[in-house]
Formats: sequence, structure tokens, C-alpha cells
Amino acid sequence: MPSRDGARAARSPMAAPRSFLWTRRVVLTLLAGFVLLPVYVMISSSLKPLQDVSGKFRWIPDSLTIQPYIDIWDTVPLARYFVNSLIVAGAATVCSVVIAVFAAYAVSRYGFRGKRVFTVTVLSTQMFPGILFLLPLFLIFVNIGNSTGLALYGSRGGLILTYLTFSLPFSIWMLIGYFDSIPRDLDEAAMVDGCGPMRALFRVVVPAAVPGIVAVSVYAFMTAWGEVLFASVMTNDVTRTLAVGLQGYATQNDVYWNQVMAASLVVSVPVVAGFLLLQRYLVAGLTAGAVK
Repeated sequence: MPSRDGARAARSPMAAPRSFLWTRRVVLTLLAGFVLLPVYVMISSSLKPLQDVSGKFRWIPDSLTIQPYIDIWDTVPLARYFVNSLIVAGAATVCSVVIAVFAAYAVSRYGFRGKRVFTVTVLSTQMFPGILFLLPLFLIFVNIGNSTGLALYGSRGGLILTYLTFSLPFSIWMLIGYFDSIPRDLDEAAMVDGCGPMRALFRVVVPAAVPGIVAVSVYAFMTAWGEVLFASVMTNDVTRTLAVGLQGYATQNDVYWNQVMAASLVVSVPVVAGFLLLQRYLVAGLTAGAVK
């Protein structure tokens, strides 16, 4: 039988102490419990009748039912809100990524007068809170509608333009850093082979920048999907999104807590599924742009 001293000698001198390993396990377990506890409360509450949710909370439900997942579509027009959110978030993501790719490529690869001012201005827009732009955008949309007849206020198009005001600057800034990490030799080699700047962008740079583009896309989509402030002011009953439509489960007489939990889980599925599918690209995109 090996002695205790032999076991200690067999361990690598760079191995972490046992106390650190146990502390890490305890901390990670506590963090996992802190994250998973609200998820369990949501799932268990969404499977309870309303009277059980409104009463004293029980960790183990007395009875389970899937009726809340059926009722959520009738209590409020959840399907319409879902379609509105999907259209607005998808369009805002596509527009933000397309514009950011061209703008970031121009800043990363070419020198022009006012380049530094442009990049600083793009970054400085992130310093201002969103509520600062709410009233000016509202007045601009209303005045445009009164003078031209173009209905931006209360429309999906107006909400998409609104989301671009805070997702596009961050997307441009993030892609600038990622394009800077891609060697310019790739562009030059493509141009030597006969490619123009646009062809080099789409055939060489964009394929190499897929992780960064995916990270920007996920950020833009998640920001638009869960945004509440602008959606509550810039939409009406027809164009209302999910983040605002969930308030419809609270009436003057009661709050359908089980349906609120069920609807919250349902509307989280697209974001969670997209994150799991694109996780490896997202991690690479968030880290690669910081290292040249």
C-alpha cells in the first residue's frame, strides 16, 4: 500500500490544493442553486392551478396540470404578440448586422477624415440611457406621420428603427474590433487574385468573421426580444410585442400567476434555443475581437 508521503509526491507540484477544489465545488453548487431556483419556481408554478399559486407556496405541488399552457393563448392574443416580437426582433437584427458589417469593414480597413471622431461618437452613444431618447423619438415619429402620412408611431417599422438606435452602435463597435483581429493579408491576397473590395469582404472577411457576426446577431436579437420601455410607448394593441403583452395576464380583479409563469417560459424558448445552438460561435466572437 502506498504511503501518504508517496501519494503527496505523486501529485503534480502545480496541482491545486484540495481546499481550493472543495471551495470551488461549494461555490459552483451555490451559484447553480441560485440560478436554477427561480427556474424551478417558474416551472412548478406554471403547472399548478391558480388557487394553488395564489395560496401558500409549496415546493412540491399537490396537483399538476398543463391547463395554464393551454389558457395562455386565449387569455391574451399571445400568438399575435409572438409574431410581432419575431418580426421586429428579426428585422432589427438583420438590419443591424448588415449595416454594422459594412461600417465596421470601412473603419477597420480604410483611413478617412474623421475616422477617429466617428468611432468615438459610435461608442459614446452607449453612455446615454435609453429613456433619454424616448420622448425625442416619439415626437419625431408623430411629426413625420402628421407631415408625410407615414405611420411610424404604433407600427412595427417604427419600433425596428427605434431598436436600431441602440443596437447598431454597439454592433459596429464590436465588429470593428473583430475585423481588426483578421489579418489584412487575406484581403490583399484576394485582391491580388482579382477580387474587388466588396468581393473580398463577402468571400474572405465575412466567412472568417462568422463568430463575431453571430455574437452581434445574438446581442441584437436578445436586446430587441426583451425590450419593454420603447415597446410600451411605440406600439398599440395590434403591434404590441411579447415583453409588453405579458402584462395582459394581470387584470383589475386578479393576476393569473400560473399563466404568467407559463407564458414567460414559452417566450424564453426561442432565445434559449438560439443561445444553445450558437453558443460556441458566441463565446469565440466575444473573446476573439479583444485579441489581435
